Amino acid sequence: MQQKTIGVLTSGGDAPGMNAAVRAVVRTAIKKGMKVIGIKRGYNGLINGDMVELNVRSVSDIIQRGGTILYTARCLEFKTQEGVMKAKQTCEKAGIDGVVVIGGDGSFRGAADLSAAGVPCIGIPGTIDNDISCTDYTIGFDTAMNTAMEMVDKLRDTAQSHDRCSVVEVMGRRAGYIALHTGIACGASYIIVPEIKFDMNDMIRQINMARSLGKQHFIILVAEGIGNADQLARDIENITGIESRATILGHVQRGGSPTVRDRVKASQLGYHAVELLERGIGNRVVGFKHSEVVDYDIAEGLAMTKPFNEKLYGMACEISF
Repeated sequence: MQQKTIGVLTSGGDAPGMNAAVRAVVRTAIKKGMKVIGIKRGYNGLINGDMVELNVRSVSDIIQRGGTILYTARCLEFKTQEGVMKAKQTCEKAGIDGVVVIGGDGSFRGAADLSAAGVPCIGIPGTIDNDISCTDYTIGFDTAMNTAMEMVDKLRDTAQSHDRCSVVEVMGRRAGYIALHTGIACGASYIIVPEIKFDMNDMIRQINMARSLGKQHFIILVAEGIGNADQLARDIENITGIESRATILGHVQRGGSPTVRDRVKASQLGYHAVELLERGIGNRVVGFKHSEVVDYDIAEGLAMTKPFNEKLYGMACEISF
């Protein structure tokens, strides 16, 4: 029987824990007698043949590293039928029988297209925003929250020293999960997320109520999808008279050594992805539901919706004064 060969790539934005997933894919596949090809720079590498064979030693000492050893990139060409067919031809030339794609929604759409072209693909959710609907958890979310929490804790020291309001923008263009969880963990005075309509008057009331109870410094957590943190800080200062400063944490949240949770979750998903390809199953995305590893048809997974936890947000509002 011919040895099965699988490819693995990382695509879209990098996330802490991607290396742990790559490691799990490689070691699981080799343990099962497969050959593994690392595809560099996402779908660009698949189109252009930028690949290298991986072995057990190739993925030694990477589980603790942030970023991705395979690099990542956006690939507009892969959104075309011509690009998909080039990728298929690369797979055929390299003898690749299936591909594990670690990334977000856009990466999974590419995986679905490649699966439809005849190359079975399994998607692993890797994005710090935790905004993939078919899974309760995405690789990188926990590390990003811990990084943001550490930064906000440091900002609180200077906000307290100067009786300031610190407006902190965290990542999350379309999803407020980082803002919500970090805001709760840091005791933020107010949390602004895309999923809940923002009311400036409500925020000012919250600040004034806290002032009346003796509070003199404030932390406002805002997801990047809301808008201009600098303008929000100016508005708060103009309305309340409290000296206010904006801090945008930016891409620091993508980096750093992954937490225990991200390393373990990534390893679980990488292992399950290889099990599916071993059985000849493709066009699936793996994830977590109620702490159990599950998998869905990619189209089905992309069509799912992920309700925002309004109860948790309500709790945060209740205890934030």
